[in-house]
Amino acid sequence: MTTTDEPDLPALDAKYRPLLEAELRELDQASEHSSSDRKPVTLDQQSVGRLSRMDALQGQAMAAALEVRRRGRRARIVAALHRLETGEFGYCIDCGAFTGTDRLDADPTCARCRDCKS
Repeated sequence: MTTTDEPDLPALDAKYRPLLEAELRELDQASEHSSSDRKPVTLDQQSVGRLSRMDALQGQAMAAALEVRRRGRRARIVAALHRLETGEFGYCIDCGAFTGTDRLDADPTCARCRDCKS
């Protein structure tokens, strides 16, 4: 299909819904598994040396940044699933043109066509 073809919405649903739902589950599991990495670092100088605390703080900051990216991706997946439910999946949210299966294959959460994206 190219961007000028009308999409087969049931086929798009059958193809992309399982992918989106699987990625959503993976993100939720990763978030749950990394929750302890994002907890505040104890700054007790008696139990941990200065460099160890710095490493722990850096690890916590990286885990927090990764969680922010996970939440953004999760929001895009939820929005794509909503567009599947409403029959708007694959259509540009700005101009209404079909985005094309090539864009959806690259990222099923894309919400804009090439023209509107740039």
